[in-house]
Amino acid sequence: MPLSLNITWFRRDLRLTDNAALYYALKTGKPVLPIFIFDTSILNQLEDKHDRRVEFIHAALEQMQKTLIQLGSSLEVYYGTPLEVFEKLSHKYKIENVFTNHDYEPYAKERDEQISLYLQSKGIAFKSCKDQVIFEKMEVAKDDGTPYTIFTPYSRKWKAKLCEQDLQPYSVEQYEQNYFKQTKQDIPSLASMGFEANDLPFPSHELATEVVKKYTEHRNFPALENGTSKLGVHLRFGTISIRALASKAMPLNETFLNELIWRDFYHMILWNFPQVGKGKSFKPAYESIPWRNNEAEFQAWCEGKTGYPIVDAGMRELNATGFMHNRVRMIVASFLCKHLLIDWRWGEAYFAQKLLDFDLAANNGGWQWASSSGCDAAPYFRVFNPTLQTEKFDKDLKYIKKWVPEFQEFSYPAPIVAHELARKRVLDVYAKALKEN
Repeated sequence: MPLSLNITWFRRDLRLTDNAALYYALKTGKPVLPIFIFDTSILNQLEDKHDRRVEFIHAALEQMQKTLIQLGSSLEVYYGTPLEVFEKLSHKYKIENVFTNHDYEPYAKERDEQISLYLQSKGIAFKSCKDQVIFEKMEVAKDDGTPYTIFTPYSRKWKAKLCEQDLQPYSVEQYEQNYFKQTKQDIPSLASMGFEANDLPFPSHELATEVVKKYTEHRNFPALENGTSKLGVHLRFGTISIRALASKAMPLNETFLNELIWRDFYHMILWNFPQVGKGKSFKPAYESIPWRNNEAEFQAWCEGKTGYPIVDAGMRELNATGFMHNRVRMIVASFLCKHLLIDWRWGEAYFAQKLLDFDLAANNGGWQWASSSGCDAAPYFRVFNPTLQTEKFDKDLKYIKKWVPEFQEFSYPAPIVAHELARKRVLDVYAKALKEN
């Protein structure tokens, strides 16, 4: 008879400290087998075989493996669909429980429902825990029990609800003796899965105190090397704990803490209004906007060749590094939707391909904010002026010079559209479409 054990299934929580699912699995006292699945349902959709997110995950797993080997255990890493993998595991081991952490995205919810039903048929319990946010689902709701759709009152209730217990780390370390003991298991190589390494460095997962302290005055200036934390990719894949981050930010800078609350807010919106994660506008009236969707103009935007240096700098930074400064994200998104009248879903999909820290909830929230179709979005008549944005946030042109060195040369393209013409056009189009609804 095979040994009875529990499984911890890692997904977007790639750390062995302060991890809710891992803590509860180890605490049972049963041996705990840690697993990760390179899900082919997701990987097969990635066209770029140099996708750095796969490389990031692979590096995080290698790091976890080193720690587990020192503890006499090992990760088991699989390549396939989750259902195929759990079918194998249920024949290989006598599994009592599978512990994992909640994921709020549409595909993840369907996947977890399928796995839960399969495990149930085998007499195995599927136990999912809250880990990647501080508050989820309806934990922060209006007094009448309905979900918030405006950030400011949500954030006030969020802060009022917060207590010391919410930020306490899960002390996994006290139960480390309960890992399933086995020799090192191999992790599939990137090449074996059809991917290649880029060898570009990833942002550090350390949060510098100075960055947090000066975040309010520095966060809007993309030329500043340490103006923001660049921790998005670590939050996305859970190589750092949201509780640890919020604990550090809270006494130092409320503006930084508010960014973490925005993250919770967008996950709450995705959970309560799942249609936004499936390509629908939060405000149904905005489905009637007649987008121009000019493919040549979209291509110019993607390549950073619009003739607007701040927009082009942002797109080139994204294409080269997988990162874009948050202020610039707002500028380029507004430009696509408002100046070019291109459907926000085109931009959302492009960011989903390119961003290292791509997170469906936040990416969708940001794009719907820019296009005015989302909850608590910029009003439709707010159209960012790229020139004024440059004067305010890159007045010495350091950011632009870094990414668009030729912006003053004859070879640099003329503006793809005149700002005033674009502004008048979008206001007319939006006003007419919304009036008719």
